[in-house]
Amino acid sequence: MNKFTILISKELALSQTGVANTLALLEEGATIPFIARYRKEKTGGMDEVQIGKINDMNEQLKAIAKRKETICKTINDLGKMTPELQQRIDHCWDATELEDIYLPYKPKRRTRAQVAREQGLEPLAMTIMMQRERDIRMVARRFVNGDVKDVEMALKGAQDIIAETVSENEQTRQQLRNTFLREAQISSKVVKAKKDSDDAVKYSDYFDFTEPLRRCTGNRLLAMRRGENEGFLKVSISIDDEQAINRLKRHYVRGYGDCATLVAEAVEDSYKRLLAPSIENEIATISKQKADEEAIAVFSENLRQLLLAAPLGQKRVMGVDPGIRTGCKVVCLDAQGNLLYHDVVYPFPPKGAKATALSRFRDIATRYQVEAIAVGNGTASRETTDIVRETDIPVFVVSEDGASIYSASKIAREEFPDEDVTVRGAVSIGRRLMDPLAELVKIDPKSIGVGQYQHDVDQAKLKKSLDQTVESCVNLVGVNVNTASKHLLTYVSGLGPALAQNIVDYRRVNGAFTSRAQLKKVPRLGATAYEQCAGFLRIPNAKNPLDDSAVHPESYKIVEQMAKDSHCTVTELVKDKQRQQDIDIHQYVTADIGIPTLSDIMKELEKPGRDPRGAAETFEFDPRVHEIGDLQVGMTLPGIITNITKFGAFVDIGVHQDGLVHVSKLANRYISDPNEVVKLHQHVTVLVTEVDTQRHRISLSMRDVS
Repeated sequence: MNKFTILISKELALSQTGVANTLALLEEGATIPFIARYRKEKTGGMDEVQIGKINDMNEQLKAIAKRKETICKTINDLGKMTPELQQRIDHCWDATELEDIYLPYKPKRRTRAQVAREQGLEPLAMTIMMQRERDIRMVARRFVNGDVKDVEMALKGAQDIIAETVSENEQTRQQLRNTFLREAQISSKVVKAKKDSDDAVKYSDYFDFTEPLRRCTGNRLLAMRRGENEGFLKVSISIDDEQAINRLKRHYVRGYGDCATLVAEAVEDSYKRLLAPSIENEIATISKQKADEEAIAVFSENLRQLLLAAPLGQKRVMGVDPGIRTGCKVVCLDAQGNLLYHDVVYPFPPKGAKATALSRFRDIATRYQVEAIAVGNGTASRETTDIVRETDIPVFVVSEDGASIYSASKIAREEFPDEDVTVRGAVSIGRRLMDPLAELVKIDPKSIGVGQYQHDVDQAKLKKSLDQTVESCVNLVGVNVNTASKHLLTYVSGLGPALAQNIVDYRRVNGAFTSRAQLKKVPRLGATAYEQCAGFLRIPNAKNPLDDSAVHPESYKIVEQMAKDSHCTVTELVKDKQRQQDIDIHQYVTADIGIPTLSDIMKELEKPGRDPRGAAETFEFDPRVHEIGDLQVGMTLPGIITNITKFGAFVDIGVHQDGLVHVSKLANRYISDPNEVVKLHQHVTVLVTEVDTQRHRISLSMRDVS
């Protein structure tokens, strides 16, 4: 076992064999969804989360190893490497500890201590630190020469060296770091010059705010940091300076006398000038990283739920992008999502009226045999929904977050080069109802509207997490290779933009794929890519029913043997539940295929090509409320979960302003994570507990609500 395997296994409490096999598969280019789905025997049944953590920790360890190379080279070039120091570096795999070890040797700008060393004052500093000399001023006279004008200057230079030495001491830094982690307070104050500006009001909760850093939630920290970045707040992290200085003095100051006094002064200077600012910055970075991770996790989970929202399926859909002054943009799509017709209907004054608009909606729906209507949830959504519901066609309210981004994108221009942005946006709304996953992969996840401070977090980490989430969802559901866009195919395990385009090009020239094996004819789709992608691509109505299932082609022979032993064809086996139940999977175990894979195969034979997302449901708001002014405390209303954060869930109750159910009001019991009790787009019943029309804030509760 290599070092990384042992470290990862210990940190994540996973078997060394499973970790080693997983790392080997990742090194070979296998994707996380492929490993989780088709290599359970090698991993010991690890899920995508565990495999993702192994991959992340492996990347972190690689980065630390690379950093070690730089550090060792620097120390060796200085001629200060010792066997003991080399051993400490070799055995250190904590990034913070590694930097503490390196700090005394790290090239730095010309500090006061460095100037003092150049003046030959380091021996004097060491003498003072030992605190044995009774007359240190007499000793200091020996260092007065050239640039050192007098005893005072010599002592001051020596104190600068002591201060830097203290600030670079590993134990000292760790002690202070722990103090900050235990005791630090985070505070924010309003910038007086901007207190009365209109934009500052959104940060009014933080104009004079203080709480223990360890209790500060990620959303509050990110809110303060955003206010700071925008110039409205001043944010600081601090501890009790006097107590911290006294702790350091007890460690460094021994006895009494001039030397002890000089050391005490140097320690206090070290703390104020070097240590405290350095550790505060470090803790600020750590707390921001923790808040980022929390926000990214929230965003990724919301995105997962959004992408896995129940699809309506292949139905003829009318997509409506509501508008008052500009009218409702209306499109009709066929069962494959192709645009059949578009128009603008004006249901509202001054250009139109409800009765005329309803008649127009009915005419269009009849002409194009519309089976469902998707209405965007933006401006005038509620009013438009009330009108189209009278067509007696099922109506679904669809989130239009990101639709405008899509409509102006290169992807939309490629799909609809002859249509304007309003038509493209309405098409996106309609397609989101038919298949949310297939449509939303075309939009930057940050624009979908389900994040928490997504623009304030580390963008590289956010992109990586969201890309992994999209990839996971796409491969969980599976993709119809004959209807999927290149954007959807891009996220299939083993493909990517180039191969996705090649599949689309091949399909356009040669017609629909009739078997998975035909994928091997796609240009540049080699054996490795085929292995990675085949199990996630579906071919409905293929001659081999397994081509429309999650059974991997590498396992077809096993199913064929099962069918042969059951005296039937594979097609007959798929249709015959009793024959499936009579199979003893233990007799098909081999050196490469075990019970986990065989169990998965049997689940697929039972329901080949099943969609894990469920079915879409219609929803109606309470007819009593249309505006925030219609709300009254005590009302019980139906709503739809639109966003989930660590501090609660936002609910659309049909008044153009989402209400918040705080995490403490989501259930009759304590919960730490809103996802324990609610999911995105879930239909819920809420109680109105507070309405602030001036600040447009609505407080809701789900406690004791049936």
